[in-house]
Amino acid sequence: MKASDIRALICTPWRHGDCVDLSGVVCEGPLDIAGCEVTGVNFTGALFSDGFDATGARFRGVSWFSHGHFGKEARFVEAVFTNDARFDQATFSGETSFEGAEFRGIARFDRSDFVAGANFSSVACYGNFSLHGVWMRKQARFQGAEWLGGLWCEAAQLPDDVDFADTQVHGRLWLRHAVAGNRRLRSSAFPLSYGYTYN
Repeated sequence: MKASDIRALICTPWRHGDCVDLSGVVCEGPLDIAGCEVTGVNFTGALFSDGFDATGARFRGVSWFSHGHFGKEARFVEAVFTNDARFDQATFSGETSFEGAEFRGIARFDRSDFVAGANFSSVACYGNFSLHGVWMRKQARFQGAEWLGGLWCEAAQLPDDVDFADTQVHGRLWLRHAVAGNRRLRSSAFPLSYGYTYN
């Protein structure tokens, strides 16, 4: 499906319960929805080979990208997810940035593969933020992030120089079997952590 056709389908006013089913879609050309209001969308298993730009976009309904594949740069800079965002088992082959994004529901990145690293600096998440089994092969930046619904990092594989400077974790911090490089990820990596911590 052409990127312009996908944009026309999803950049529409949202009503409670609306969800455009584009599961398994193959997007032809770069998808640019920067600054758009996006209705609920199911992109499970979708392929975006030529890039994805959602800078400043506002996702009003559910946003499902599970098992999706981003072949080039993926930009969700300052995007707002007003409902649950699922990126579990997604593959990000190019540079990926969620810098300044806001997640008002859960943010699920379980077992996602960030081949070129990821930037989550200054994100804010109000639900649980899950990195269960995630693999960030190069840079991983979380500087200034705030997780109000807890942070789950079971078995996460992060680079040795992962940056958690100025982060805050409110609620449960789960770090069992998580590693940064070849060492265990410890709660001491997080400047401020409130609630229970599981190492």
